[in-house]
Amino acid sequence: MYLRRLGFSNFRNYSELNLEPSTGLNLFVGANAQGKSNLLEGIAMLGTGKSFRTARDSDAVRAGCERAVLSGEATSRAGNVNLACAIDRGPRGTRKTYTVNASPVRYANYLGRIRVVTFVPADLKLAAGTPGARRAFLNIALAQTEPRYYYELARYRKALQQKNAVLRGAVEPDDELLLVYERTLLAAGTEIMLARVRLVDELAHGAAAAHARFAPDEALEVRYEPNVVFDAATPEAIAAAFEARMRHAAESERTRKSALVGPHRDDVGLSLDGVSLAAYGSQGQQRTAVLALKVAEYGVMRERSNEAPLLLLDDVLSELDETRAGAFLGEIGDYEQAFVTATHLPPGLSGARVARVQNARVLEWAAC
Repeated sequence: MYLRRLGFSNFRNYSELNLEPSTGLNLFVGANAQGKSNLLEGIAMLGTGKSFRTARDSDAVRAGCERAVLSGEATSRAGNVNLACAIDRGPRGTRKTYTVNASPVRYANYLGRIRVVTFVPADLKLAAGTPGARRAFLNIALAQTEPRYYYELARYRKALQQKNAVLRGAVEPDDELLLVYERTLLAAGTEIMLARVRLVDELAHGAAAAHARFAPDEALEVRYEPNVVFDAATPEAIAAAFEARMRHAAESERTRKSALVGPHRDDVGLSLDGVSLAAYGSQGQQRTAVLALKVAEYGVMRERSNEAPLLLLDDVLSELDETRAGAFLGEIGDYEQAFVTATHLPPGLSGARVARVQNARVLEWAAC
């Protein structure tokens, strides 16, 4: 998969951008605050419909403007596809719309047309950051590779919000209504946990193998840590365990006025030689583990879709020493198209198409 054409209109600090990237490695070099990260953010949003930098869509609209548009044409095994994501900012709030081949579509039908794997400086905190960051990591990968996952996740989140409203007393207490919400949580949550356990199992194998090549003296373990512990990764076993946990936690949930059980409290555990990476790993060990995890994510997404996703690296090579940076690019190796930003030309990088980014303009394509 690769992008043939990319266009921005009033996105971040870009008033207009029209770009024809090449296959292989596209490197964007420039000083800070010139638009390099914005460029990669736009490519990611074109693929996933969401920003990897902010939860507020209005932040992505250029100052003084009411509408931003991201557009592009991609080529995949299924053929060419034209995508557009528009963000409209107004007094009543912000709205996003999506089109595929000029036809409006819902977000769920937009996802997965262009698959992307991003690696940004914030990802280096996956090893020691909050469980929410690791859940988001799983959600993004699954939403791009399993069409039904986003639907179940959205259904779960809505029912969770409704259940919490009842528990807080924000709506009239109603045991029958609470039971309806819990049945939805049970059905959607079971599907979410099934998808997550399968993904983490695949990631674990890939990450352990990559880490063994990065740091052969240490063994990386990646494991799914569900809030609901189940005996077997089957729909029946997960649903039974989830239902039992909800019944057991019912009184505590009423006391604390919040849903305490379910995949919204899942985590992913990372350890080296059986020791918690977050608690005891050095900064270098944590970075190496995240590199291995990203290599695994790329490999899993490629294997599941039978084609290479776009690879987006936002100024992470400068966060790594030359050995780790070279090892990471070597592991990814067979990407079809990658976009990398940097403040200077990374040492040892060859075969790239290089452009300078200055004041939200992409200038002077050249090969290195």
